[in-house]
Amino acid sequence: MASVSISSRLNKGVRQQYMSLPQGDKCQVTYIWIDGTGEGLRNKTRTLDVEPQSIEDIPEWNFDGSSTYQAEGSNSDMYLIPVCMFRDPFTLDPNKLVLCEVLKYNRLPAGQTSWTGFCFYCLETNHRASCNKVMEKVKEHAMWFGMEQEYTLLGIDVHPFGWPANGYPAPQGPYYCGVGADNAYGRDIVECHYKACLYAGINIYGTNAEVMPAQWEFQVGPCEGIEMGDHLWVARFLLHRVCEDFGVVATLDPKPMKGNWNGAGCHTNVSTKQMREEGGLHYIEQAIEKLSKRHSEHIKVYDPRGGQDNMRRLTGHHETSSIDDFSAGVANRGSSIRIPRQVGQEKKGYFEDRRPAANCDPYAVTKAIASTCLPDLEEEE
Repeated sequence: MASVSISSRLNKGVRQQYMSLPQGDKCQVTYIWIDGTGEGLRNKTRTLDVEPQSIEDIPEWNFDGSSTYQAEGSNSDMYLIPVCMFRDPFTLDPNKLVLCEVLKYNRLPAGQTSWTGFCFYCLETNHRASCNKVMEKVKEHAMWFGMEQEYTLLGIDVHPFGWPANGYPAPQGPYYCGVGADNAYGRDIVECHYKACLYAGINIYGTNAEVMPAQWEFQVGPCEGIEMGDHLWVARFLLHRVCEDFGVVATLDPKPMKGNWNGAGCHTNVSTKQMREEGGLHYIEQAIEKLSKRHSEHIKVYDPRGGQDNMRRLTGHHETSSIDDFSAGVANRGSSIRIPRQVGQEKKGYFEDRRPAANCDPYAVTKAIASTCLPDLEEEE
C-alpha cells in the first residue's frame, strides 16, 4: 500500500458537513505566491465583504517574508500584489484564488534572502515583473506559448506512487498513455486535477500518462504573453492541493529516479503571428538559429539552479538532447528544438523547446525565449 499522509485519512464526511454551510454575501479569497526558493508555492486566505468582479477589487495584502526565504526577520513584511484571479474549485463559488506578485518593503520585486555569515544577500525570484515588461514590448507579435508540465507522484515516504516497496516495476514501455491498473498509477488524482483546472478557468489543453510509471503530464495553453506563466503556476498550485487531499506528493524534480527511467521536463511550444501565417517556417528557422547562439544562456534559466538540475536530465538519453550541445530537427524528440512533422509539412505553425526542466519558472523561460527570438528585444540587448 502506498504511503499516504495522515491528513488524507481524516473523515471527509465530517468536513463536507461544514463546507456545505452557507456563507452569506461574504467571499473567501485565497492569495497564492511563489516563495523565495523560486519553486515552492504559499497561500493564505482572507474574507471580503462582497464577491470581487475583477482583479482590481482584490486588495493588496502582506505576509512574513522571513518565513518564506524572502526577507530577514528585522524587516520581514512583504507585499502581495494581486495580478490574476480564478474561481476556487475547493471551496466553490463565489470564492476566489488570486495569484500574486511579491514586492519587498521598497516595492521592488522580491527574491531569495540568504545569510552569508556576514550579511544578507538577495537573488531575484519574482520573475513575473521582468517577464511582463518583455511581453508588453513584444505584444504586436502575438506570441503564443503552450507548456507541457510533467510531474511524478510520490508517497510521503518519497517513493514513487504505486511502485513496489522494495523494488521496481516492469521496465518502461506500457505506461505512456497506458490504461489498466497495472499501467496507470494515480489516475484519480490526474482527473480531479483536470476538472479543478477547468472549473478554476485555467487554459488547460489536455493530459496523459508519461513514459515512467507514476509520471504524468498536463498541458497549459495556448496562452499569450504573461498569461502563460500565470496559468501554469496556478495549475501547479491546484495540482499540489489535489495531491494534498489524496495524501500524496507531486514532485517536479527533473530526474526523480536514477537509472533507466525518463526524467521530467516542461517542453515549451512557441509561436508568433508570423510563424502561424503562410511561409511561417522561415521565421521558425530564424528563431531556432538565434536560439542556437544562446544555448548556454538558456540552459542557465531553464531550471532554478542555473542548469544543475537539468544536468541530471539532459543526458542525450531518454528522449532528451545533451545539455552541452544544441540541436534541432523535424519530429526529433532527442533534439533541443523539435519542429513537429505537421509544421514541417504545412510550412507554418510553431516549434517546441524541449530543454526546460519540469521545475522551471515559466516566467523565466518565456522571457528568455521572447528576448532571444524577437528582433525588438534582440536589438535592445
